[in-house]
Amino acid sequence: MSEYSFGNPEIIEEEVDILIIGGGMAACGAAFEAKRWIDKAMEQGINLKVKLVDKAAMSRSGAVAQGLSAINTYMGENDPADYVRYVRDDLMGITREDLVYDVGRHVDDSVHNFEKWGLPIWKQPGDEGKTLAEGGKGVRSGKWQIMINGESYKWVVAEAAKNAIGTENIAEHVFIVRLETDRNDPKRIAGAAGFSVRDNTLHVYKFKCCLLAAGGAVNVFRPRSVGEGIGRAWYPVWNAGSTYSMAAECGAELTLMENRFVPARFKDGYGPVGAWFLLFKARALNAFGENYQKKNYGSLKDHGYDAYATGLKMGTCLRNHLMMQELKDGRGPLFIDTPTAMSNLAQNMTPQEIRHLEAEAWEDFLDMTIAQCGVWAGENIEPDKQMSEIMPTEPYLLGSHAGCAGIWVSGPQDIPGTPDHYHWGYNRMTTVKGLFTAGDGVGASGHKFSSGSHAEGRIAAKAMVKFAIDNKDWNPEMARSVDEITAEIYAPVKTFLKHKHYTTTINVNPHYITPKMFQFRLQKIMDEYVAGISTLYQTNKTMLEVAERKLEMLREDSLKMRAKDLHELLRAWENYHRLIAAFAHMKHIQFREESRYPGYYYRTDYMKIDDEHWKCFTNSTFNRHTGEWKLWKVPYVQLIRKSDDEPEAIARPPSRVT
Repeated sequence: MSEYSFGNPEIIEEEVDILIIGGGMAACGAAFEAKRWIDKAMEQGINLKVKLVDKAAMSRSGAVAQGLSAINTYMGENDPADYVRYVRDDLMGITREDLVYDVGRHVDDSVHNFEKWGLPIWKQPGDEGKTLAEGGKGVRSGKWQIMINGESYKWVVAEAAKNAIGTENIAEHVFIVRLETDRNDPKRIAGAAGFSVRDNTLHVYKFKCCLLAAGGAVNVFRPRSVGEGIGRAWYPVWNAGSTYSMAAECGAELTLMENRFVPARFKDGYGPVGAWFLLFKARALNAFGENYQKKNYGSLKDHGYDAYATGLKMGTCLRNHLMMQELKDGRGPLFIDTPTAMSNLAQNMTPQEIRHLEAEAWEDFLDMTIAQCGVWAGENIEPDKQMSEIMPTEPYLLGSHAGCAGIWVSGPQDIPGTPDHYHWGYNRMTTVKGLFTAGDGVGASGHKFSSGSHAEGRIAAKAMVKFAIDNKDWNPEMARSVDEITAEIYAPVKTFLKHKHYTTTINVNPHYITPKMFQFRLQKIMDEYVAGISTLYQTNKTMLEVAERKLEMLREDSLKMRAKDLHELLRAWENYHRLIAAFAHMKHIQFREESRYPGYYYRTDYMKIDDEHWKCFTNSTFNRHTGEWKLWKVPYVQLIRKSDDEPEAIARPPSRVT
């Protein structure tokens, strides 16, 4: 395309009732569920139009894009109340129990649908011919996990979403970068705008409500993978913090943005370790062959961390903490003893069963982390003969895995004991009227994983349809004109075209910064001052003050990012979103004066867990015009008793609601 046409895109405007932003599991769940309720509305003479807009292609979009070897949230014979206890314990005692319970009582229906749509789910001997819905028992790799053959997991789920709303109502390869509030009500959402990453078009949508489900945030911190491995990460690299950034910039409250996830993974390949620990029963060892979790357990008492551990049963961050202790004390590297695990399992197996076991060990990664198989093959490692290193990765911001960063949302209204500040409107609606979220977007509600994110998208979709019906006579009017929005979105293009001839090398110019260099600067700041890998996840008040000053300067520099083509325009806006998400993360860590999540990060000036003052949610808002952040505490309320023997139990919530 010519320089002139690149700077002046074709503008496509569309008005719908419901807009779904994203194409991952939550968005697919929303599309599938929305169709059911839109059809019911049509029976009453109300016609609603829905549109899904995805930056990528739905069949391979989101965290499940490459595949998965297990569904990590399935109740089956388990009680959703136990699921709440599990999530609460893993997240150090603070979670929105209403939201977690709501996922728990609905998630199995999504999993049953996955199997009905064609997803192969492993069954226990004797149940091979039964579906889960018919009472078949899945092969558990843990209390909440069931094993699957999941290379095409996302393909199966996306196909159902496409069939539900129709491909004519799906726009792929369109990157939404701005949400727009209403001209007459700044606390209400009215529109969204973005651009095609394939052609020279700008897309503007007006709507009555929307679902913002664009994933978490990756590459905010400097990664361990450098050089030829650069770009490799555990969570999908296209998660750019867009959910958190766009919500914050239109005034939505964020919550627990200090939380992050630092997964322990196979070194360099980032292969997940869950199946090896849970299914194959492997142990983690230090350089001297010692079980460091047992060895370091006593160190949990040093700062009161033992209050959230019962024996060796503890949350993910505390297991990380025991690993960190070993690395700090110079007893690394750390390994997973895969040969012993394979040998123990093979003792009572036939040669054919042993070959099948070895195939499963490889398939665990071929399903979802092919790079790990590449590392094994490239380093001549056979997992049944040689141990592999494990290492904590760089931090990720997310709300659906073993983390709970995200947006403050209204919850269900039918759970007894729910306080008013947990529920003020439609289920999964943010503090901005008409703006809903799900999956990684919902804060204070982790451990949804893929199936729970799909179920939460369905929960939000049902509420959105009701919202659209209740507001069927309202006409959105965006606060800014299309010309103003276009000028802002394409500013990096104009900057490049204006200044590109100033130097003989387009990548070196005093008038602009490339998105790649901008990302390097962001990652360096976050890594060195906001508890990244280079400081062993440690920070303090002074380091955070330095980070704040540098991030503010980087926010000024964001106005000088260039885009020489559509790919760079994509990267420029992704990195701007990462910057706002990073800012939120830094401000929340700065605000919470304790180390609530040891093993994920440490405030070295406040190493203890302080339940007296900080067993609460931390919420924030951001003013995009002034750059000001406001933070405050929000009370945590326990809804589910600690155990069946606890006397001060509330009434049991409904188990499942259709």
